[in-house]
Amino acid sequence: MACAPALIDRHGRTISYLRISVTDRCDLRCRYCMAEQMTFLPRTALLSLDEIAVIAERFIARGITRIRLTGGEPLVRRDVGDLVRRLGYHVGAGLDELTMTTNGNRLADHAGDLIEAGIRRINVSLDSRDPETFRYITRHGDVERVIGGIFAARDAGLSVKINMVALRGLNDTEVAPMLDWCVEHGFDLSLIETMPLGAIDEDRADRFVPLTRIFDDLSGCFPLVSDTHRSGGPARYWRVGGTERRLGLISPLTANFCDTCNRVRLTTEGILYTCLGHDDRVDLKRALREGGLAGLDAALDRAMATKPARHDFDIAAATPAVSRHMSVTGG
Repeated sequence: MACAPALIDRHGRTISYLRISVTDRCDLRCRYCMAEQMTFLPRTALLSLDEIAVIAERFIARGITRIRLTGGEPLVRRDVGDLVRRLGYHVGAGLDELTMTTNGNRLADHAGDLIEAGIRRINVSLDSRDPETFRYITRHGDVERVIGGIFAARDAGLSVKINMVALRGLNDTEVAPMLDWCVEHGFDLSLIETMPLGAIDEDRADRFVPLTRIFDDLSGCFPLVSDTHRSGGPARYWRVGGTERRLGLISPLTANFCDTCNRVRLTTEGILYTCLGHDDRVDLKRALREGGLAGLDAALDRAMATKPARHDFDIAAATPAVSRHMSVTGG
């Protein structure tokens, strides 16, 4: 793989983390993420898995050291295992880590293949362990199926982090029990503030709960010690005293983390977004198809020259910060 200049944006930040949405489709319909009746991209608009791999490999040549595969739900895309195996070859040879975020619905069937392909760590979205609450949030999900997938992943040797979006009036009273459960079973927990991305059927402001409040509540129940651990993303970490388990907080609204942003996001149709909360974009599919690797490099350089300094999320705004849903950009 040819050497090429590192990806450094116009604000002097080195870009080392790529999140790839392999599909905008999902087999759940979480209320804070998407509308119940979604219109997904036609399959002809998507990058092929080979094109995703070529683009990812060029990012690695330009200094990307971490790649996360996301969606939608990545495990609903047929033959996604082929992509995981191809990218897994680069772990230890330019790539420090290949990870995946999944809703866990199909994880029991894929856990063994993921670890064989080079993934060692996964994030699983689990906003409630209560069957009725989980079904309400996801609109039709079966929490026991997801929990079964989580334990199958752990037993296969994968390190598991639970992602929980804090939702006022839905699961905010479940956070402490969730952390207890994670500590008991050997999982880390990351809490996430809901973000104004894409039109949904509800008012996000009604469900928004600041993680500062959640953290204050947890501090009264757990001995939380500040931890310098970094996973490559925006989370700030605390260790649960007396254990090896970590609590992460991802707070895009109450604790802006943009000054250290090292991330860009590739959509399943080949659009590169340099910020989750802005519409600045570069079409890498077109660049690759029309100009090959040289065209791809030129497009990456243009993207670095336009990456904004920060997002401008406002949970109370009448319209979302951007029209696209999280499932399009990559969760």
